[in-house]
Amino acid sequence: MDFHNILIKVLIYALPVIFAITLHEAAHGFVAKRFGDATAYMLGRVTLNPVKHIDILGTIVLPIATAALTPYMFGWAKPVPVNYANLRSPKRDSLWVAFAGPAANMIQVVIWALVAKVLIATVSPTGLVGPFWLAVAEAGILVNVMFALLNLLPVLPLDGGRIVASLLPDKASYAYSRLEPYGIFILLALLLTGGLSWLLGPPLMATMGGVYNLFGFQ
Repeated sequence: MDFHNILIKVLIYALPVIFAITLHEAAHGFVAKRFGDATAYMLGRVTLNPVKHIDILGTIVLPIATAALTPYMFGWAKPVPVNYANLRSPKRDSLWVAFAGPAANMIQVVIWALVAKVLIATVSPTGLVGPFWLAVAEAGILVNVMFALLNLLPVLPLDGGRIVASLLPDKASYAYSRLEPYGIFILLALLLTGGLSWLLGPPLMATMGGVYNLFGFQ
């Protein structure tokens, strides 16, 4: 892929990625506050300001590199701080705090799909602006489905791992939580070996197909 094509791809994906990450992280903090922990709120992390959530390597460098060079986008934002001891029922409520991030991404899937639907109906396909924003909307659907599915993998510190930990009996949950320091290495190994494509490919295709069928896209 030449530099021109990479630049166009970056421009198309930049806005969806910023929204996907910002709303994902803000949702964690918002739900944590609703269940009794105001740590993220007091630190200014329940905000739509993307600067508060950006990690240079995880939010900018890796997503751009993986989107340009691989079929998938991989990255992370600054984790929203949550003091689980402050939650009214820490083990139960941590499930909802974790699920809030992927849920925010799936809500954005619907919003981007509606944007695409409006653009298809109202914008000329032969113009310059319309096709660009339609590509952005389509990227928004893809990015948010990817982020939701990636974060639902049952690997700590991803949201899916925290959901699993909240559902396991106490002893098993404690043993499972001790694997968290190795989670990033597991994810990088999956990315580098192609395991991530094997795991995420089928649900990604099924979810994208379902969204496109639901909204009547070709």
